[in-house]
Amino acid sequence: MNKDLQILKNPYDEPVHAEAIFKVLDSYASDVMGGSKSLGPFTRDNLVKELKRRDWIVTFLAVLEDEPVGLLIAMEGFSTFAALPLMNIHDVAVVPGHRGKGIGKALFDAVEAEAKSRKCCKLTLEVLSGNTVAMGLYDKLGFRPYELDPEAGTAQFWDKSLLD
Repeated sequence: MNKDLQILKNPYDEPVHAEAIFKVLDSYASDVMGGSKSLGPFTRDNLVKELKRRDWIVTFLAVLEDEPVGLLIAMEGFSTFAALPLMNIHDVAVVPGHRGKGIGKALFDAVEAEAKSRKCCKLTLEVLSGNTVAMGLYDKLGFRPYELDPEAGTAQFWDKSLLD
């Protein structure tokens, strides 16, 4: 990994960093693994403001030689079984051209340190079953599909839009 890589935590107040958060997230959303759809003007105008309002969200921006190259947004949740907080990694992206250089690992190291500082019992994330590159990294970092009992199967991520 490049020694010039910086991982910035919650860099919401610096306009260049706020813009970078949107740009990296938009790059991810535009990718096939992000849904192949660019983010709209509402998200552009409100994303950073809304992230900043929520102290249970943490944002890490990876910057290499003044260029934004990665992003990880995580949200503190709660494990009822452990009666402790957990940290869910909601978005993670490394921009094309910078993948495979340790940027993703540096972002995961930052969120893991943050989760430990908050006394979280675990990190969670969702991944598309076809995203084998991401799954390779997650496996290498110690993540596994969630299951309570092999007979019951692994967890699935479902959603229901409330915006329609």
